[in-house]
Order: sequence, then C-alpha cells, then structure tokens
Amino acid sequence: MVAATLAEAARERRDIVSGEVMEEARLLRFVAGPEGAVVPDLARKLPGRGLWVAADRASVDQAAKKGLFSRAAKAKLVASADLSDQVDALLRRRILSGLGLARKAGDLTSGFEKVSQAIASGKAAWLIEASDGAADGRRKIWAQARKQLRPPGLLGVFTASELGLALGLENVIHTAFLAGRAADRWAQDVQRLSGFSPLLPESWREEP
Repeated sequence: MVAATLAEAARERRDIVSGEVMEEARLLRFVAGPEGAVVPDLARKLPGRGLWVAADRASVDQAAKKGLFSRAAKAKLVASADLSDQVDALLRRRILSGLGLARKAGDLTSGFEKVSQAIASGKAAWLIEASDGAADGRRKIWAQARKQLRPPGLLGVFTASELGLALGLENVIHTAFLAGRAADRWAQDVQRLSGFSPLLPESWREEP
C-alpha cells in the first residue's frame, strides 16, 4: 500500500451509530445540505461538519431511521428514507468514473488476451468482469487468477454496456486494473460498495 493511502487510512473518526472510532477508509462522510438535508460526501470535500457512518447499508439505515444524524449535528436534519440507496448509486458512479480515469492514465487493460497477460505477469490488482459476459471466458480468466500467489480482486457489478460507456470502448467484457497507487485508491470505493451490494452476481456463485 502506498504512503498516501496509508496516511488516509491512519486518520480516524467516530462512527455516529456504534460510537466506535475507526479508520476513515471504513467510514462514509455526510454533511448537512440545503434545508437541513443529509447529503453523502463520498469525496470528503463538501463544506461543513462531517458526520461519519460505517460504510455499510445497515449502519446508514439505522442512522437515518433513528435520527442519529440530528443527534450528532445537534441540529434538526432530514435523512431520506432511501439514503443507503443513494450511497450505493453514488459509489457505483465513482467506481465507473475511476475506471475511466485509470484507462486514460494507462492503468487499465481490456480484452481477454491482454487481461490474461496481466494476470500471468502478476500485474493485475483487480479483475472487472461484465455482469452479462459469457460464463466460459469468465471461468478461464478466474481459473488463471486463482493460480496466482496473490489473486487479484474480483468485481462484477457492471454490464458490458456500462463498462463500455465508462471506458469509451465497445463490448467490454474483461478488464484488469493494474497494481499501483491508482488501484489502491480505487479499491477503497469498491470495499465501501461491498457494504451495500454484493460485488459479484448471485448466479456466479453457482458456477464451477
């Protein structure tokens, strides 16, 4: 893990739900928006006092339903009933945006052969597989990845069309995020998303 990522992980905040002090990497920041609405601040850049909640759906739902944002802010705040769904959608958008930036920076490679080469060379930190891709190609890629001393992470929440739009390509089925600083930063949002949605389709778990 690079120094910048370590520095961020070292910062600690108190979760307003559990009261536990934990690393920022495990938390989500919220602020009071216009008219007292609770607003997710995933980039941690919005002005105002930060209200920190563990990065999982149950914690965000509890904070919204039990008025914990108001209690922490010592002011009347309104948390939308679908706040956790908003966070889920925003995280997905950030993850796709991160993939687009990574491609421009040369940190991504796509296509079966190129991804296979990245795995073989040990350079693949994450494998991003289209959720609607063919099972046969996916199984071959995964079989190769599992043989590595440090297997890459796996993400399968986006369709080929969604990946294509993010990367400016067509028919994106297999993509590898190459190891490095960008991958470490991007993976933090992926880990947060895992608290709101499975990172792999349920149907994939039944594949051999």
